[in-house]
Amino acid sequence: MIEILRVALIILLLTLGFACYFLILGAFFPRRVSKTMNVVQQMPGRAFGIGLVNFLFFGTITILLFAVAENFQKSGNNFPYTILIIPALFLTGLLLGVLFIGLLAMITLLGEQLFPDLSQWRRTFWGTVILAFACAVPVLGWFLLFPAVALTGFGAFILGLFQRNP
Repeated sequence: MIEILRVALIILLLTLGFACYFLILGAFFPRRVSKTMNVVQQMPGRAFGIGLVNFLFFGTITILLFAVAENFQKSGNNFPYTILIIPALFLTGLLLGVLFIGLLAMITLLGEQLFPDLSQWRRTFWGTVILAFACAVPVLGWFLLFPAVALTGFGAFILGLFQRNP
């Protein structure tokens, strides 16, 4: 019973931490988030497809870079390891950055649809809390909801990069 309470407390604290993180991210990049939201509203299916293809492609490249770098490190060759780990870490950071801004756009959209009369920061906060708890549902949330939301936001961010209209 104590373990269940401990896990519930950890999930609650992580949810609050993510809500604060998304609030700050939204304050730093409001134009990028609004552009990503517009793409999600206009073409969610295309955004999901683009997100899936690009995440698999760049994720595979990143994993391969880490694997090759690890093999060099195990053989005692540190120079190639250093050369390969830098782009692997850069791609990891880039993937996470795009993923988080895409998730923020999806969260903001969710907050606007559920709570239209609240202020922007409260919509983002409650959207984060609702999505986090919805994604915590075993199997459905883990393997269906979270990947669908994350990949749609990821693809919308990428499509928003190539859109000319603000």
